[in-house]
Amino acid sequence: MEKRRIRLLAEMGVAVALAAVFNFITLFRMPQGGSVNLEMLPILVVALRWGGIPGIITGLVYGLVQLALDPYVVHPFQFLLDYPLAYMMVGIAGFFRLRNMREGGIKLYLHVLPGILLAGFGRFLAHFLTGVIFFSEFAPEGQKVWLYSAIYNGTYILPSILIAYIIIIPILRRLFKNEGL
Repeated sequence: MEKRRIRLLAEMGVAVALAAVFNFITLFRMPQGGSVNLEMLPILVVALRWGGIPGIITGLVYGLVQLALDPYVVHPFQFLLDYPLAYMMVGIAGFFRLRNMREGGIKLYLHVLPGILLAGFGRFLAHFLTGVIFFSEFAPEGQKVWLYSAIYNGTYILPSILIAYIIIIPILRRLFKNEGL
């Protein structure tokens, strides 16, 4: 039991570090913040391996690390939405956690899809609300603020979700294979 707990804590720490590194390796960076990258992937791996609570805690810690590395805060509530809450939402994928990897092919992809979509939507929702509440001045003249925020945040979050979804299955298979599950 103790060995398992140590392994969980180690994986959470490595996931936070990898997410921070992946945040700096971007495919595309938006002008007012946000980018297409793999930062959600390590949090999703922890969540789908260990469950929702470890995933949420990993997301919380990563959100605070990201705040330390690349902060942009205009209001305390915006800080909560954009940093800890947005990445805690990524961890909710763990409520769809995998018990084993014996399922193969399309069945496995379909099993993790709802969790990853929910996690991505949760992160999107946090950033969307921030955009509507705190960054309405960036919306073009005549465009609804909610539409602007949805388009802006969807532009980088949707591709990030898709990339993570494609990459995560081989990673999870390898991790579970090494444990004989």
